[in-house]
Amino acid sequence: MKWKAVLFDATGTLIEVREPVALSYARFAQSHGVDLAPARIDEAWNRVVANRELRCFPDARPQDVPDLERKWWHEVVSATFHAADASVVFPDFDAFFAELFAWYATADAWRTRPGVITTLTRLRETGLRLGIISDFDYRLTDVLESLEIAGLFDAVVLAGSVGATKPDPRLFAATLTAMALSETEAVYVGDDPVRDLAGAEAAGIAAVDITALSTFTNLPERLATL
Repeated sequence: MKWKAVLFDATGTLIEVREPVALSYARFAQSHGVDLAPARIDEAWNRVVANRELRCFPDARPQDVPDLERKWWHEVVSATFHAADASVVFPDFDAFFAELFAWYATADAWRTRPGVITTLTRLRETGLRLGIISDFDYRLTDVLESLEIAGLFDAVVLAGSVGATKPDPRLFAATLTAMALSETEAVYVGDDPVRDLAGAEAAGIAAVDITALSTFTNLPERLATL
């Protein structure tokens, strides 16, 4: 295999939520005195996120990015419940949000997709270095630690630290720089045709569509055919 490293998208490729987002929101809200059907939250959440800019702060100082990302999510969650039912009033919305936000940094909220751990281990055993390129916020490092897979990666590069989101080639280029790689020494694995695959290719990196494989465990064989 000619590659020195395999780079991955995170959400939808390596990890996924354990339950639908709207169900989690509804469950936490109920514990804080607000009872809304998950279907209403789901519809509202999709509307809110579709009309909001991605959480990227190119002019921010790196040390300020986590607070800005948390504020972004605070606004999204607040707007979601308002859009679902404008009459909803939380006894203490900040307390509800803090609990929900913290929960999404743990393995209680996330799980690795089938075959991921065995495949990543197999790739590392062949001498390949592994990295992540993600639009996830700063909590991704906590999620990876909680899922006990952080040690499998040589680098985790987040949009917030670069000031650019996928498919911007700068995010991919920053990862190559962090891992001291050239474009031809890495291959990228993702699930989104525009943000992942087209983004990687625009940066000069070969890309693999993980959704085209019958199982994640088929990835090593697919990489060998590139």
